[in-house]
Amino acid sequence: MFLRHVPRPGSAKPSPSAQPSRAGALPAEVSRFVGRSAELAETRRLLSRTRLVTVTGVAGIGKSRLALRAARRMRNRFCDGMWLVSLAELPTDTDPDEAVLHALGLTAPGGRPPREVLVRRLAQGETLLVLDGCEPLSKPCAALVAELLRRVPGLRVLVASRRPLGITGERLLPLGPLPVRPDAVALFADRASALLPAFTAAADREAVSEVCRPLDVVPLAIELAAAQLRTLSLEQVLLRLEDPLRLLTSGGHSVPDRHRSLSTAIGWSHELCTAGERLLWSRLSVFDGGFDLDAVEYVCSGPDLPADEVLPVLSGLVAQSVVVRDDPSEGAGQARYRLLRPVRAYGARWLAELGETERLRRRHRDWYLGLATWCELDWFSLRQVEVARRVEAEPPNLRLALEYSLESPEDAHIGQYLTGTLWFYWVGCGRLAEGQRWLERALELGGDQPEPRAKALWAVGLTAAARGDAVAALTALTALHECRELADRCGDEGAAALATQMLGATALANDDLPGAVALLRECLERYRARGELNALVLLAQVQLALALELLGDAEAALALAEDARQVASDSGERWVRSYALYARGEDEQARELLVACLVIKREFGDLLGMTLALERLAPLVVLDGPQWAAELQGAALSGWRDLAGEPLRSPLLRQRHERCAARARGLLGEAGYEAARRDGRRAGLDSAVAQVLERGRGRPASLVGQAGGVAGRPWPEEDRASEGRAAEEWAAGAAAALRRKEPAGPPPAGADEEPAG
Repeated sequence: MFLRHVPRPGSAKPSPSAQPSRAGALPAEVSRFVGRSAELAETRRLLSRTRLVTVTGVAGIGKSRLALRAARRMRNRFCDGMWLVSLAELPTDTDPDEAVLHALGLTAPGGRPPREVLVRRLAQGETLLVLDGCEPLSKPCAALVAELLRRVPGLRVLVASRRPLGITGERLLPLGPLPVRPDAVALFADRASALLPAFTAAADREAVSEVCRPLDVVPLAIELAAAQLRTLSLEQVLLRLEDPLRLLTSGGHSVPDRHRSLSTAIGWSHELCTAGERLLWSRLSVFDGGFDLDAVEYVCSGPDLPADEVLPVLSGLVAQSVVVRDDPSEGAGQARYRLLRPVRAYGARWLAELGETERLRRRHRDWYLGLATWCELDWFSLRQVEVARRVEAEPPNLRLALEYSLESPEDAHIGQYLTGTLWFYWVGCGRLAEGQRWLERALELGGDQPEPRAKALWAVGLTAAARGDAVAALTALTALHECRELADRCGDEGAAALATQMLGATALANDDLPGAVALLRECLERYRARGELNALVLLAQVQLALALELLGDAEAALALAEDARQVASDSGERWVRSYALYARGEDEQARELLVACLVIKREFGDLLGMTLALERLAPLVVLDGPQWAAELQGAALSGWRDLAGEPLRSPLLRQRHERCAARARGLLGEAGYEAARRDGRRAGLDSAVAQVLERGRGRPASLVGQAGGVAGRPWPEEDRASEGRAAEEWAAGAAAALRRKEPAGPPPAGADEEPAG
């Protein structure tokens, strides 16, 4: 309970009544302190600049250890005295003045007010108080600290608490989970080796990482998990982490009572919450991963918690470090929140006790059903990038909503509608394999509502055609024919047109070019008859352009692709626009168009689009840069692996790939080609795309220089959206020049600095 008092040399000796006890030395660390170097440095920096610093964070995150460690490292700075005051386990009616007085080893003689004694002692130079666990006494502690700071200029206060004191001059240092590697793994290994001297994380680093991740790398949880190795193997610990609150207990007697189990540590926070905060905490457990305020107000409100009262209650949970607030990502606009997994598990227990689990799961599903519908409608708009970012923030919650919708055959139509509505996410944002799994599960349920089933049927055809998986393609063909029959029976012209389009896309993937042309022209006629214009309509036009190009009709293909690009540009659509840039033939300007294509593809995380673009770029650069071409082919192979699809199922695309590989082998030799391809595969798709975009910053003719050397400069990450628009502006001019068979001019000066339009 005490920190050692270090007197200043030559300072006056206090009177006996004010003499601090020297018996209570600085508490020694009984276990190794792991990680947190950045947080330690920041704590020391803040204490050197301000007089009150509060380290906040969820239960078990390591606030106390960090505060003590920082204090030890600053002992020379506070040579007139440093004291630890432990408040966490004191009764709620404790006078904090008395607690601090006791920690300093002082008494208040003759009925003298304790605060006056404190002020007199702390005023003897540069001093530091470390207040640990102020939560039960937060209001009286805040009043005490505010007065001491006002009356004692040389005093600084370091607080470790789940909630701030909320007084003027306070600087907060929110403490988050440890990084899995190296810190969390090192912490687990250190605690495990204390029990099992032969244990080493090096032998099974990945297994240790897998133990840490479900615990959201909360240090207390990691230490309690390591303690289970007394009885269980590492594999058994991992298997039992589905219920961390039940598993993570410790029989140790040297730790504070509140840290003897994860459930107790979190329960202590629960007891400090108001009734409304406890209710909201339990309801928030229905979310997985992050969530925003709009979702909370819809899902968690009710007669006992009106929507307009949700925000102040949520703010209280954020203040107590129960809910973690994440800064909004670039362009997101809204703050997001989350519960760490152990905290969520505790809330879920309470939700079950309240009998609200089923109702809250349904409300959660309904919210994300509405979100998916809104995102699909806005996919063909100026907000398309915003939509992609919005839905990319929600995979865990979307999976929960999908799982709930597919649990019961009675909800089959909802599951089919939701999986089909998310087609743009599955295809446009690099989730093809996952999307196909959900769609196939939804279709297995049957269902008696034709419209949602038809939507899932054509969507599974789209994902199968995009992946190029031969087995899945056969299943998709059956699904698409069922979709056409269902649409014809129900008079659903939209579903019939979409099924026809997906059949055309499947024919294109299988190199049935005449069949693809016929089906894609038919679907476009159906769309025109309905007056329909959206991203899938434009995609059908690009798919037809690709089929015509492979048939040798380059002029018609270019006209279709350019028309699709122009319509997409006018509407603010970017995803199909990138495919229109892809469908440009194989001439000199095609290199630059592929660069512009990749800018957009990376923005959406479109794995299929990036993979196809690299495959197409490799033959265009092989003569000037054979090593780079081989690396691009290797990176594309890693893209096919990530897609879990069959690479180059199309014989025509395979022939193009093999011709490029033969040229690279001829220039590099077999060993050189294989080494370059391995390098590209090892580096991966994202690295290859970033390299292309860096090399693409130059005059059109300089995409590839001698032996793969490149002129130009890299594109800054933060400017990639405006860079993409500038590249597309130039690409549009290049495309028009191609149609006129004229050379394209260089990109406009300064295009990399000013967004187009």
